[in-house]
Amino acid sequence: MDRLHRSRLLLGEKGVNKLKNATVMVVGCGAVGSFAIEALARTGVGNLILIDFDKIEESNINRQLFATDSSIGHLKVDVAGERIFDINPDIKTTALNLFFDEKTSLDVTPDFVIDAIDVIPSKIALYKWCFERNIPFISSMGAARKTDPLQIKIAKISETKVCPLAARIRKLVKEKQMPDFAVVYSAERPNRNVEANRTFGSVITVTGVFGLVLANYVIENIINH
Repeated sequence: MDRLHRSRLLLGEKGVNKLKNATVMVVGCGAVGSFAIEALARTGVGNLILIDFDKIEESNINRQLFATDSSIGHLKVDVAGERIFDINPDIKTTALNLFFDEKTSLDVTPDFVIDAIDVIPSKIALYKWCFERNIPFISSMGAARKTDPLQIKIAKISETKVCPLAARIRKLVKEKQMPDFAVVYSAERPNRNVEANRTFGSVITVTGVFGLVLANYVIENIINH
């Protein structure tokens, strides 16, 4: 039995081969993105493109899969790449240490893109990049200040409610006349009973589920389409 034996029993040989031949790009390797990457790698996606500009800090350890005491100070994309190789050395991984914005130029054409960025201008730039190349994608909305993973949902951005980040994205998408697209968001109202701070609190039980739901959406789309 090989490392994908259990996946093959559930998804079938055809499904496993589709994933093996697919290329998925994940932009953002932090709290949400790290779990999406882990799920894609363990399910057997054969080609992964990872994009992030940041280094791991001690404060990341409470919620980011790649953050450990020994990885503090290392580039997130490098740690992610090493972990993927340890999970499955047959996966072809391209790790790009860069900040995605409207000036980003990439000579890649993935089958699917996961947006796990937390900077709004970068998210909008990524949407535009995907639309211009007709590349399907799914985007993560705000996972901070939430504690209930059971309220995490998939919807079109136009259908989202409650989430402050989604509200801002909806407005920008409408202003820029962008097409509707799928997002993962939480219908839970943000916890406002915390000290006002530019950095919001978040926990792994929510950010991790965000990432897994994103990955599952991509996996299902690759297999079924």
